[in-house]
Amino acid sequence: MRSIKVLTVCLGNICRSPAAQGILEYAAASRKGIDLQLDSAGTAAYHIGSKPDPRSIAALKKRSIDIGYQQARQVNNDDFAYFDWILAMDESNYQHLIAMCPEPYKNKILLFGSLPNSPSLGEVNDPYYDGEKSFEVMVDHLMALSDNFLAFLDSSSK
Repeated sequence: MRSIKVLTVCLGNICRSPAAQGILEYAAASRKGIDLQLDSAGTAAYHIGSKPDPRSIAALKKRSIDIGYQQARQVNNDDFAYFDWILAMDESNYQHLIAMCPEPYKNKILLFGSLPNSPSLGEVNDPYYDGEKSFEVMVDHLMALSDNFLAFLDSSSK
């Protein structure tokens, strides 16, 4: 079984991308034949070294997913060569990644909610400035996106 390296990316790496990493780890663990190596990062340097937002941690803990061990970091140039897939949470971060990515690696960058040959599930809204309910909505959305991504990987490997 081949290991697939995936980086999830949002703006500050404390809400959406660490949640996406945790959900993908959880979802992939229950699927045979998929070995994911996951990490998350932000396009901005706002929260380097910080733990995920406590509201993200709490929303995922309700689903038995622990992301409290993660630490925020910023995307770096080595990520583009290292990871097989780089999943942007929204169009703004997608465009930022495309702009900073060396040409040979641009095909690795995908908008998480708009995978090739898959139904579009839209952008992941940033819940940072909203209430706790927004984090629950984010988790539900990320769970659907993660299932969609794992199905995409299954179909890509055939």
